[in-house]
Amino acid sequence: MREGDAPTRDRVARTILENGPSTAADLADRLDLTPAAVRRHLDHLAAEGVVESREPKVYGARGRGRPAKVFVLTQAGRDSFDQQYDDLAVQAMRFLAETQGEDAVLEFARRRVSFVERDYAAVTELDPDLSPAEALAKVFTQNGYAASVRDLPAANGQSVGEQMCQQHCPVSHVAHEFPQLCEAETEAIAAVLGTHVQRLATIAHGDGVCTTCIPQTLKPAVKKEKA
Repeated sequence: MREGDAPTRDRVARTILENGPSTAADLADRLDLTPAAVRRHLDHLAAEGVVESREPKVYGARGRGRPAKVFVLTQAGRDSFDQQYDDLAVQAMRFLAETQGEDAVLEFARRRVSFVERDYAAVTELDPDLSPAEALAKVFTQNGYAASVRDLPAANGQSVGEQMCQQHCPVSHVAHEFPQLCEAETEAIAAVLGTHVQRLATIAHGDGVCTTCIPQTLKPAVKKEKA
């Protein structure tokens, strides 16, 4: 291994963690590296089982030509970063399910995401100009999810909403066995927004990022200037 390669590979892996599925060109731009250097690091990370390549998901009409492959962290790659929960948490959840039942697991999951309602109110009060998706992304980022927002593809020339993307999930390996954790998150998001929301993907079930659709109708109204 060349001197200095390990820190650079860590940066490559971390930018995928923070930004989600990325092409080699995306990574080269973010890290100020040549595409050839990025591909060399990606090949090494793939050989170590830290990343894997996938065909990108295409929203809307597909353009000409084959889209570039995106690279995502594998579960082993995610496990190399600090996690809030480990095997002890899984064992504790199993014990709770066996002794108290599934309702107790769901109640625990709901209590764990109580930060959504609490922090959403605080964030929107401090910055009322944020869209609901932007406020939620800030809430989840503050709690270890590395969340961001992107616009959903327009339909008939009209924007249909935003998508909150959680690039990291601190409980993904626990949620893989206990989907109640994901269900409670979705329930909490819908509760603070006062409307149904749709989860399109989750890291816990093998996707590169957790995505949640936020309807356009929830955008804050434009403030009218006083006469």
